[in-house]
Amino acid sequence: MRASGPSAPRPEPGHGYPELPETKSLSAWREAATHCRACDLWKNATQTVFGEGRRTAKVVFVGEQPGDREDLAGKPFVGPAGRVLDEALEAAGIDRAAVYLTNAVKHFKWRPAGKRRLHEKPNRSEIAACRLWLDAEIGILKPQVIVCLGAVAAQALISPTFKVTQQRGKLIPSSLAPHVVATVHPSSILRAPDDNARAREMKLFIADLQAVARVIRGLD
Repeated sequence: MRASGPSAPRPEPGHGYPELPETKSLSAWREAATHCRACDLWKNATQTVFGEGRRTAKVVFVGEQPGDREDLAGKPFVGPAGRVLDEALEAAGIDRAAVYLTNAVKHFKWRPAGKRRLHEKPNRSEIAACRLWLDAEIGILKPQVIVCLGAVAAQALISPTFKVTQQRGKLIPSSLAPHVVATVHPSSILRAPDDNARAREMKLFIADLQAVARVIRGLD
């Protein structure tokens, strides 16, 4: 597996992709992504939600897709799951301002439920259509550590058969970055059935991120 990015072969015209930048500029690729029509998710989304963070970030966190709040704000991890991630990062000693946050899919996939917009899991073709943008981010940033948050990100970047429940917190060999690890998506903690379960899942999540923090400290 090799991160593609700006130097990778370009997709064939007519597949819904805009003209792609020749430069290794995140802002240029972010702008190009706003015109992507490679799948139909853009039709119901408010906007494209590209990744965000420092160009010099050593660590990239990859989630599934933007949620309702992210779709409206145009920024990743600013909703309820983002608050859980913030709390866990702080507890693990990782500075959110020093990492790059993105998603495997850049548009919010949802279904209506009254006045609410409920999350729907992206399918394989939608994940594949968005892989160009994720590979560009990884190719430009060249991170030392990639953290996959949840099954969609892990199966997209590590293996289609990857089981987060069985391999969470373990370093996975990959050509995408020297260190790749997967853990749960913070939204799964919000779905825990009661306070005790949420506390238990949060403790496990923080432990996974503490393992990431130890890797980060080893890079300095």
